[in-house]
Amino acid sequence: MSLKIYNTLGRKKQVFKPIKDKQVGMYTCGPTVYDYDHLGHAWNYVASDILRRVLEYNGYKVKHVMNITDVGHLTSDADTGEEKMELAARREHKSAWKIAEFYTKIFMENREKLNILKPTVVCRATDHIKEMIALIKKLEEKGYTYVISDGVYFNISKFPKYGQLSGNKSGELKAGARVEVNPEKKSPYDFALWKFSPKDKKRDMEWDSPWGKGFPGWHIECSAMSMKYLGEHFDIHTGGEDNIFPHHESEIAQSEASTGKKFVNYWLHTRFLMIESQKMSKSLKNYYRIQDLEEKGFKPLALRYLFLTAKFRSPFNFTFEGLTAASTTLERLKNIAEMLEDDGKTNKKYLAQFEKAVNDDLNTPEALAVLWNFIRDPKATGKLNTLAKMDEVLGLDLLKKEKSEISEHVKILIEQREEARKKKDFKTADRIRNELKEKGIILEDQPDGGTRWKVIK
Repeated sequence: MSLKIYNTLGRKKQVFKPIKDKQVGMYTCGPTVYDYDHLGHAWNYVASDILRRVLEYNGYKVKHVMNITDVGHLTSDADTGEEKMELAARREHKSAWKIAEFYTKIFMENREKLNILKPTVVCRATDHIKEMIALIKKLEEKGYTYVISDGVYFNISKFPKYGQLSGNKSGELKAGARVEVNPEKKSPYDFALWKFSPKDKKRDMEWDSPWGKGFPGWHIECSAMSMKYLGEHFDIHTGGEDNIFPHHESEIAQSEASTGKKFVNYWLHTRFLMIESQKMSKSLKNYYRIQDLEEKGFKPLALRYLFLTAKFRSPFNFTFEGLTAASTTLERLKNIAEMLEDDGKTNKKYLAQFEKAVNDDLNTPEALAVLWNFIRDPKATGKLNTLAKMDEVLGLDLLKKEKSEISEHVKILIEQREEARKKKDFKTADRIRNELKEKGIILEDQPDGGTRWKVIK
């Protein structure tokens, strides 16, 4: 079954064809680690994870590379303003290196909580300065660069295809894209490859280069690192729609200018995430992190389930009502999965429907609908094995048994209830059941007379 994905480059759904048979090179734009990652990041990285899982489900061997931006990302898309890592260092009275270390650790822990597969390669920008300088020198030799007082810039007039991904052409800019005028630049759209350190202060992160002491621009890092690990031409590049311009557009320009080859075949972008129909921002106090949801009693996998109910190519509106419903539904699904028995079969009919959905531009809402139709079908066979296959893509750990601990006091109460049931003292049995429910422990009486318990939040 062919995988079809919407390619931002060309703006249409296309059948995926890898460069090498059964092998895929995939690059994901990682975070700038100057602050906590938020739900918008989670939305983006779950989408990339689903794509990778679908590829691997289809038998592809995926080399997945993700960067960590720990230098070079300025507060303005026009290569002006402060560098985000230095800004965070001053805010928290730590070195930029410590800032990067701390927030990278939190980010990787959050990925694990969301059951996102580990990339094959995680590469930090600060570990690849040599590769970035080499790439800039190559562009310089080919006549694509010029130097002004604050850095080395890419001259987009030398690259006529600039705008092929975003539709933003030289001299034209879509509303909402931020470009400020720098009178020294030949075009407002020219972007920095290397920024010079301020003469009046020393930065935490700066390096010597052929053009002077400084640090790399944001865009150059992804080109240098992706081509190092995946080659000059690879299959898939993912990111959020806010990366399309200028970041990914600039990546294409500098990469193709340096190699003379097509850079990436398929570009996949998630749409923006809203919070209760509002843009996420700290000023609105809706800048939620995974940790914030956990403090409210939600499990991260409930958020993953919620994301799967929407198409990644559509804007997503996060609501706590939706998360509550997703949490309840996922809990119910895991309870059902726990009671399934292995009949040694796999249901080809429902599995084919599921595969058709996920291969149609990662249509996870349809895939979940197939899953529930399958679970509810009393005549369907092979439920345990088929659900396990579906979960290879969904990544919800449906068959993973969670370790729950109860105190000795609770064990005694459960035993007392069992005695009350045997004596047909249902008033006492119900009282104990309700008392335990208030403590977050649910009792389930079994047909054979036994009782199962589980801990819920």
